Amino acid sequence: MARYRGPRIKRCRAVGTVLPGLTTTATLERPTVPGAHGAKRRGKPSEYKIRLLEKQKLRWHYGILEKQFVRYIKEATRQKGPTGRVLITLLESRLDNVIWRMGLAPTIPAARQVVVHGHITVDGHRVDRPSFQVKPGQVISVREKSRNKAHIQEAVELSTTRPKPGFLDFDPAKLTGNMLTAPEAEDLPFECNLQAIVEYYSQRG
Repeated sequence: MARYRGPRIKRCRAVGTVLPGLTTTATLERPTVPGAHGAKRRGKPSEYKIRLLEKQKLRWHYGILEKQFVRYIKEATRQKGPTGRVLITLLESRLDNVIWRMGLAPTIPAARQVVVHGHITVDGHRVDRPSFQVKPGQVISVREKSRNKAHIQEAVELSTTRPKPGFLDFDPAKLTGNMLTAPEAEDLPFECNLQAIVEYYSQRG
């Protein structure tokens, strides 16, 4: 599957905010859009552009391709509750996101690699699919053979100051955690206009 390999800060500048799942950078030195004339392009954005940028925030933060993101939108529409809030529950429940939120990787792309390489178990069973949906009550652990991996130990140490979401519990000594409750829209680690995203796709039909 194709993945973005270009400058991550460039994408953050394009949407005007740091996407914590994409980069470890805390702030943007240049908040203007990329390009030599980015600082001069300050015209009022159209409604379409506003909705597009809000959608791109989520897509780029979670590292999801457009086709896959559309499937999440459709699934969120089918389920009960406001589409935008259900969408965040689905995205925050992805295994690669949960691994990042626990502090087992510095970014979501790094967490995806940890999962794909078979370092993670869910309820004692190895899972190597980043899109796996974690359910409340399930226990997520680093495999016994992988617990001394330098990149995992380093990530846990560096994440000690990163805020942990309330829907997760994590024991850094045992490298084990569990999902206490289903994630809510308020757990999203950056501001995003969810209604704008729903409107973007509803207008597309």
